[in-house]
Amino acid sequence: MAAAETASPAETEALAAQLARRLRPGDVVLVSGDLGAGKTTFVRGAARALGVEVPVTSPTFVIAHRYEDGRVPISHLDLFRLHGLDAEEPDLLADELGPDRIAFLEWPEHGGAGGPNLGEARVAARVRLEHLGADRRRVIIDG
Repeated sequence: MAAAETASPAETEALAAQLARRLRPGDVVLVSGDLGAGKTTFVRGAARALGVEVPVTSPTFVIAHRYEDGRVPISHLDLFRLHGLDAEEPDLLADELGPDRIAFLEWPEHGGAGGPNLGEARVAARVRLEHLGADRRRVIIDG
């Protein structure tokens, strides 16, 4: 487990880029933290490192965004608005967690009591962001 503090969105994105260099298709990164903690900023940094050039925005209201313009397809999911995902739609995430893509999953704790059903997907890292005031963040990466 590694922890770091960042003082700007650019530093948070740079930290995510370091993680992205280790990722490969089929990997899932679980990203948690309070509202405004910088989850989407972290995902943006990883996506940029993986070659995504289009805007990377929060998928809160649509559940998922796909980015196909990088070196590997990326799914960016946000489960904030879902509750009890395992009970409601166990296969809802299946198309976003394929072996051909890397998935970043925000608010994984909203995917049911034990987290979302990830099927065969492998969790490559668990990231926790904590807001420390202004643009400062603590980023804890496990995995």
